[in-house]
Amino acid sequence: MIKKQKNKIAINNQFPTGILVLDNKLVLKGIGLGYEGTSTGEVCFNTSLTGYQEIISDPSYAGQIINFTFPHIGNVGTNNEDLESDKVWTKGAIFNSEITSPSNYRALKNLDEWLKIKKIVGLTGLDTRSLTNFIRDKGAPKGTISNNKKGKFNVKKLINMSIKWQGLNGLDLAKEVSTKKTYIWNGFKTWKKDVGYKKNKIKKFKIIAVDYGIKKNILRYFSDYNCEVNVVSCKLTANEIVKLKPDGIFLSNGPGDPAATGKYAIDTVQKLIKLNYPIFGICLGHQILALALNAKTKKMKLGHRGANHPVKNLINNSVEITSQNHGFVVIEKSLTKNIQITHKSLFDDTIEGIKLKNKPIFSVQYHPEANPGPQDSQYLFKNFIQNVKKHAKKKRH
Repeated sequence: MIKKQKNKIAINNQFPTGILVLDNKLVLKGIGLGYEGTSTGEVCFNTSLTGYQEIISDPSYAGQIINFTFPHIGNVGTNNEDLESDKVWTKGAIFNSEITSPSNYRALKNLDEWLKIKKIVGLTGLDTRSLTNFIRDKGAPKGTISNNKKGKFNVKKLINMSIKWQGLNGLDLAKEVSTKKTYIWNGFKTWKKDVGYKKNKIKKFKIIAVDYGIKKNILRYFSDYNCEVNVVSCKLTANEIVKLKPDGIFLSNGPGDPAATGKYAIDTVQKLIKLNYPIFGICLGHQILALALNAKTKKMKLGHRGANHPVKNLINNSVEITSQNHGFVVIEKSLTKNIQITHKSLFDDTIEGIKLKNKPIFSVQYHPEANPGPQDSQYLFKNFIQNVKKHAKKKRH
């Protein structure tokens, strides 16, 4: 149970300049930071210890306010390279303690300054553990976050904003965050110490990445495997994708309700499945693939968000520590006989991976590209490229 806070709190003796109002009328006050403004979204928590810039810039967080459980945020500052998307779609960020001063050779800006530039409302001075426990007990609430340096808030109006917001159920956000024009990824590989982001000059395979809210680090992994990646809108048709002559097709991560996105995505993916292309899906792409295979999805109570989630690989009976960010899940009972479950969560036994038994098509619910997070699941990119190689060889004969 979250304890109601007093009007004044002891952070540098400041009066409250930030506020979080939940749809159950609970009011939490703190110190505002980042962008001065107000925004509404689903309040979720992330348990990662590192990678706050990558998390905040992940398009999958569109429509969400992130409550960070790790108290010391800001210690490595921000830079211009570790962005997962050029535009930040996150609705807000909540921290326990004041933003730490940056101490890192790559840091260019303080996190507070970066949040201002990206127009992200921030809030600090809350008991983030209590808020996390509340979400775990009650589920992810709708909430409105506001930063006002004068500390003046119309609480009644903020409560109404939270209540009236429709929430993520039935909300198609992929069409908002997806690229509007097809582009070729600039070819940078994953980051290496003393080298940074090195450019890939070898283009052996052509991958078409359907953008539902794609992370840049996924594109970097494809560059590691000498791929040219054409990133296309989530609304591109199967015929338009085929005209690009892909060796393989990738279905990206993204925000919102997969069933809502499926109104236009399912038909496209079903046609691509019939054409026997190698297909690899991550996160929302995993859910859309499942929907295209006539399975169903549902909203989770609080979702999986963090870089420390254990997943069991049912193929080789091993455990992978994974990075996750999702609030919907594929319903196991809805899977047809031609679908094999390949991975399961050791937290709640939900589906974390599937593959088609008779075609080179598979997907996972988690993020094998990490960033932030462990790199236990990089082999999935290798598996996909092996499928792509076989397909490309058939095309030549």
